[in-house]
Amino acid sequence: MTSTMVNDLEQAFFERFLVKPIVVFSPGRINFIGEHTDYNNGFVFPAAIDKGIYMALSRSTDERSQILALDVDESYDFDINDLQEEQLGSWQDYLLGVLTELKKQHQEFDQIKVLFSGTIAIGSGLSSSAALENAFVFGLNELFRLNLSKHEMIHISQAAEHNFVGVKCGIMDQFASMYGKEDAGLFLDCKTLESDEIPMQLEGVSLVLINSNVKHKLAESAYNKRRATCERVANFFQVESLREISLDDLVSARANLDEEDYRKASYVLEENERVLAFREAVTQKDIIGMGELLYQSHDGMRNKYEVSCVEIDFLVDFSKQFDGVHGSRMMGGGFGGCTINLVENGVEQEFIEAIKKSYMTKFNKTCNSIKVALSHGTRGIK
Repeated sequence: MTSTMVNDLEQAFFERFLVKPIVVFSPGRINFIGEHTDYNNGFVFPAAIDKGIYMALSRSTDERSQILALDVDESYDFDINDLQEEQLGSWQDYLLGVLTELKKQHQEFDQIKVLFSGTIAIGSGLSSSAALENAFVFGLNELFRLNLSKHEMIHISQAAEHNFVGVKCGIMDQFASMYGKEDAGLFLDCKTLESDEIPMQLEGVSLVLINSNVKHKLAESAYNKRRATCERVANFFQVESLREISLDDLVSARANLDEEDYRKASYVLEENERVLAFREAVTQKDIIGMGELLYQSHDGMRNKYEVSCVEIDFLVDFSKQFDGVHGSRMMGGGFGGCTINLVENGVEQEFIEAIKKSYMTKFNKTCNSIKVALSHGTRGIK
């Protein structure tokens, strides 16, 4: 986190509103492994990163509230006591969702002034939406002394996605963004919300994210469809979630399941096993084993869960041919975003330049690299 970014935000806020704000930072996240397992009460292995949403907030004596999205130069004026009930189809929905959930708890607010800016790209698979939601609920909690716990806040953020935005996401993104620790990953049990901080000593390798700069329109509807598929299989077994069944259970019932449902459920159960194996590989500092699990994870998303796309598959396939890359896979809900790559120190720039050139030749569009460090979670700055 840069002090320059915070100072610029404070200055922009004061110039616009003539009051000093409180400032919060909420990070995006990477997910090493465990995709689409969170809403199945499974295991995930995310980490907060040093890029995210910076938000400045203050009370207002005006009759209406105002929120400014600095990066896109857009503003939204509204009455905090008479909220819009329908989606607007943009960043406002995440914030309106948070306010709507807080109103359900009978929280009362003065009008507010808000200005925010980010260092993560929308649609990159780094969970800018959870960072935005967490920043807002955390800032409101500070501003109005709502006495909400972090646990309560992440559930408000998740409910905003479910009930207002319309994405039936799991809890991983909000949890990692809120609870992240510097230089550590989080092994999270999404059923119990118990987590272990696992030091990430990636000796000899760096984390290189490659942003495909694509986000296909079917992503959100396909996400909800995948979730419905998992719930259908769980209902067949008369259990709460796929977490309650084993691969053996699934195999034994294969003849009674739709083949596509079987394939997608098998991915989830196999991915849970990969998360457990990844935790062990990290503990043993087994970079080769970690990388192989990343490739296996992507293969499952590509061929069983069917949430990848040609651009992402190209990036992963390219990494397999590049000497010095130990593992790669797509991160996020799917159909675009970033790949995460374990790249040997010293060849990162060569890898980045080679993959950019090849991607441009193949698709006539640019991909870009993102360097991240593992960060603390959502917090107040001043």
